[in-house]
Amino acid sequence: MRIRIILSTIIALGLICNYSFAQIILKGTVINSADKKPVPFANVIITGTNTGGTTNENGEFEISNVKPGYHTITASCIGYNSKVSDDIFITSDKIPAVTIELTPRSTQLQEIIISKPAFVNKSESPLSMRTIGVREIEKSPGGNRDISKVLQSSPGVAVTPGFRNDIIIRGGSPSENKFYLDGIEVPVINHFQTQGASGGPVGILNVDLLNDVEFHSGAFPAKYENGLSSVIAFKQKTGNTEKPKFRVTGGSSDFGFTSDGPLSNSTSYIISIRRSYLQFLFKTLKLPFLPTFSDAQFKTRTKLNDRSYLTLIGIGAIDDFKLNASVNEDITDPEKIELNNYILGNLPTYSQWNYAVGGSYQYITSKQVFTISLSRNELSNSSEKYKNNDDSDLSNLISSYNSNETENKLRFDQTYSIKSWKLNAGVNVDHVFFTTKSSRYQTTSSGAILLKSNTDLSFIKYGLYSSVSRSFFKARLNMSFGLRADANNYSRLMNNIINQVSPRFSASYSLTEKWELNFSSGIYYQLPPYTALGYSNNQGDLLNSSRLQYISNEQLNLGVAYYPDANSKFSIETFYKNYKQYPYSLSDSVSLANLGSDFGVIGSDLLSSISKGIAEGIEFSAERKAENGIFGILAYTFVYSRFSGSTSVYKPSSWDNRHILTTTLGKRFNKNFDLGIRWRYLSGRPYTPYDIEKSSLKENWDVRGQGILDYSKVNSIRLDPFHQLDIRFDKSWYFQKWSLQLYLDIQNVYNFKSDEPDILNVRTNNADGKPITDPNDSNRYLIYYIKDTSGTILPSIGFIIDF
Repeated sequence: MRIRIILSTIIALGLICNYSFAQIILKGTVINSADKKPVPFANVIITGTNTGGTTNENGEFEISNVKPGYHTITASCIGYNSKVSDDIFITSDKIPAVTIELTPRSTQLQEIIISKPAFVNKSESPLSMRTIGVREIEKSPGGNRDISKVLQSSPGVAVTPGFRNDIIIRGGSPSENKFYLDGIEVPVINHFQTQGASGGPVGILNVDLLNDVEFHSGAFPAKYENGLSSVIAFKQKTGNTEKPKFRVTGGSSDFGFTSDGPLSNSTSYIISIRRSYLQFLFKTLKLPFLPTFSDAQFKTRTKLNDRSYLTLIGIGAIDDFKLNASVNEDITDPEKIELNNYILGNLPTYSQWNYAVGGSYQYITSKQVFTISLSRNELSNSSEKYKNNDDSDLSNLISSYNSNETENKLRFDQTYSIKSWKLNAGVNVDHVFFTTKSSRYQTTSSGAILLKSNTDLSFIKYGLYSSVSRSFFKARLNMSFGLRADANNYSRLMNNIINQVSPRFSASYSLTEKWELNFSSGIYYQLPPYTALGYSNNQGDLLNSSRLQYISNEQLNLGVAYYPDANSKFSIETFYKNYKQYPYSLSDSVSLANLGSDFGVIGSDLLSSISKGIAEGIEFSAERKAENGIFGILAYTFVYSRFSGSTSVYKPSSWDNRHILTTTLGKRFNKNFDLGIRWRYLSGRPYTPYDIEKSSLKENWDVRGQGILDYSKVNSIRLDPFHQLDIRFDKSWYFQKWSLQLYLDIQNVYNFKSDEPDILNVRTNNADGKPITDPNDSNRYLIYYIKDTSGTILPSIGFIIDF
């Protein structure tokens, strides 16, 4: 009922107030992508309209009478391939500077050119790549302005039901994704991120600063290191150069403030800060945990001269996770009290902060682009758990964890363009620091063993890469060959760069003007997480250095693409991924490939690089870029994901979702209304049952407060399928000096309850809440199962004010 009232109010306001000012003049420049020189006499129009203009001798253009809202611009010129710009948000007081880069067309006659200006294909990545614009980022249904949730609409991406936003791609674990922000690696993109993986409940990246996202699920360019399942490159907006402008946002979890403008005649800035209020909401909703987060993000860009640019970026977050000890006050439902006590009994308190800062210098000439980047990132993670959550006595301490990861990174990159050849080469050097001091209990079939770790690790890692791309046969065939090699001085198993040589090859052949055949293959390597490399005893001796190696992944991708028009694409791809040398837990007897979708730390264990795996499948997608107010994507993936352990027996991995279907549709209506719908379906994922014998032991339960999984039966049971419908409504008002956007994002509209593994718990006395001893064995507690499901209808209302 409340959702209906909110929606009716938005619609009524839209009908009553429909102010807009159409007399907007959009200015921009069209340049040559190779030498960055102006392109004169190019045709420029607002996509889907007849409104446009022509560039002058300096490549500059003006378009009058542009309506406020989201637009793309199509540029074309003789001798160049047509190009559709990224989405641009325009109001009467917020007119961005637009630069469109056109790629020179081959001068060979009778060449076949596929007309696909709305889609970006690169010689190194002719398939398994998708570009996401600002309109989709900001208005994605169910995304709630969180980029990780927006990416879940892409082909091959599975999700974990619940409040996490893990990105699971083509049967790989969440730890196999790498992220770059304006060319600089950013290891942490989520609040409360799982250390050793990449997921968390809320994204750190503020979508108000993002211009577009380049999402690779295969065919990774050689310049990117350490990606096995995906490389995701985020490109930020550049601040305007005219005057300071501001944006204020409010949503279901946080408030935010963004500003951009000039710092000088040659320097612009864009900056944002956000603060959550989840702790107040969760306390009101009577939840047993209280999360709080803050984050900040910035970018400056300085034009040193016509050929040189300096860019500085930064992102950081502070997260705290406390327990709500008074959650059961005024609650009378015994099942609710029981579940709250279970959560309070095993969840620790968390404190985490992280940042990444960096700068890049770029020098551009008619034939080359030289870039040097210097950056630093750091992650601090700590947690504590006390018996009965009583921290007044240190003897109650069950576990403590304090860790710090730091990377100092330097990279040189050079790109040459010589006629139809494109050459790229570079080198990167990283100095890594990892420290940890922890105390925890390891549970066994005979009881719990106290383990302490004290690590102070420092090592150097480095990489070399190069690639060459060229077109043949009158531009019908495009080919690219790349080579990368990585090594480090952590151990003798990793210091020989020859052992990590990573060749890759891709090709794209234009069968006709609308059909394209694409292929890629490669061998990729990823360093195990620092938590695994730095695992030590209390004397600081590294316990995994003689057994861990780089994880290897051999990939093959073959696809066919069909472009019926400039804004539509249909594609079918097959993929094959062969994993080797994956870390395997010697104490729990499970591959790390099955872990990473829960809070805490992954990899802090005795490990050996003996696990192998295979992920293979087929993927279909149909995508329509925004034109005439309609856009959408339909994606279906069938995937098998299996891993082995200490034997050669392959078993389903935790990411063996089999069937993944996602459809997202959007429509822009009159009076500045937008509607978006997303529906997702995943066949049931496998899970591992509990080890009853280990879990019921008093000594084990007292230090864990939860069941212990039986990895001898890893992923032997499968859940029921998951599906969910998300809907988003947007309404915008444009005034002379400011604009207002209201949105209602409803996740799980029909309130689907997804199947989850039952929770193992111990029986407790009603009087004092203490566990009940098993009458048949005094060394064990009496145990039982709590039925568990996930999912609830989740409406979020928010606002965006620009001025």
